[in-house]
Amino acid sequence: MDDYFKEQADKLINWAGEKAVQLLLAVIIFFVGIKLAKFVVNLLKKIFDRKNVEKTVAHFTLSLVRWTIYVITFIVSISVVGIQVTSLVTLLGSAGITLGFALQGSLSNLAGGILILLVKPFKVGDYILENHSKTEGVVDSIDIFYTKLRTIENKVVVIPNGTLTNNSVINFTALDQRIILINIGVDYGSDLNKVRETLLKVLKADSRVIDPEQSKIYVDSYGSSAIVFGLRAYVASSEYWPCRWAILENIKTAFDEEGITIPFAQVVVHEADKMRLN
Repeated sequence: MDDYFKEQADKLINWAGEKAVQLLLAVIIFFVGIKLAKFVVNLLKKIFDRKNVEKTVAHFTLSLVRWTIYVITFIVSISVVGIQVTSLVTLLGSAGITLGFALQGSLSNLAGGILILLVKPFKVGDYILENHSKTEGVVDSIDIFYTKLRTIENKVVVIPNGTLTNNSVINFTALDQRIILINIGVDYGSDLNKVRETLLKVLKADSRVIDPEQSKIYVDSYGSSAIVFGLRAYVASSEYWPCRWAILENIKTAFDEEGITIPFAQVVVHEADKMRLN
């Protein structure tokens, strides 16, 4: 066994000696190709920025160009060394089934990236939810194989494009406006008209609410200890969370000022119950 490895090592050393110039040239071509890919991508990025090309298209195109140059560089490099590309293709073809299984996920992700680019279910800057894994965040980039999301905790999540195209995706910012939907309980002894007027006053006080008079304020249900009011108001998609948080806080403040009680779960023990317990 040792003699076999020594023989193979000698053959490799002799081959490297004979191909020293070609190997050096191949290494130079490889590094030049990497630098060229970086230069072309940066140049295209500047052109896209100047032409205001949509970020989704720009990111995908840049990723595709980068990988195309990498593949061409690899093929040219091995050709210089003397490895026949046709022989390599034949070798890969003979292992086609195995290679197909190995690349199945990557090909699915590539096809998914192309579908996202063409169908445009979302774009860079949108806030989306991948409904299968419940992963959500702002789309930072759409690359050739993966899409990157930035979560509200400022974490970066990398999702394969195939996953996004094979599962339902909720795009929260596809439309310019969103509806804030809030349910809040009030005591059964509350004046319903007063509650409705107070909620409307809260909406009118927030300039981010679009046309407060057209907002919906209604009795949603009767709970075990509260009358549940529903509130539906339109706001700009970009203002959804700040406006929602502010409205929730302002409702509590306004209810306190108007003497409207928000009940909470509690256990009431009557005298008869006390006697039975004793």
